Amino acid sequence: MRSAREMALNLLFQVDVAKIGLDDAVRTASENAQVAPESFEIGVELARGAWDYATEADRIASALAPEWPSERQPSVDRNILRLALYEMDRVGTPSSIVMDEAIELAKLYSTAESAKFVNGVLEGARAKEASRAGAGRGHNGNNS
Repeated sequence: MRSAREMALNLLFQVDVAKIGLDDAVRTASENAQVAPESFEIGVELARGAWDYATEADRIASALAPEWPSERQPSVDRNILRLALYEMDRVGTPSSIVMDEAIELAKLYSTAESAKFVNGVLEGARAKEASRAGAGRGHNGNNS
């Protein structure tokens, strides 16, 4: 699955930085990609979902790291977070897997500091989700 996530990150980065459409990025990648066809397809699916979810992911990340709103984040980090938050929130991939993969992507394509930043934001998102899930189960209206 790593190669699919790398493909998704590549596509998100192109759309975000080069300001080209996702379909154009996919077309270019399909000509140059050196990944298995299944990984390519999964990567495209993840990129499409993450791009559609980008505004929400940016809002979440900015709320969890107000000193680093999305527009101040390095583009690689911003897109790693978009991908990871999308997977955690919409795909249902276990957060521990998403976090491990996102941290590894940050180490590979950004910096050690970026890996720490990505970990912190995703840990905050995971804790917030766990808190919401726990609050939903906590009270059943019965006072006994």
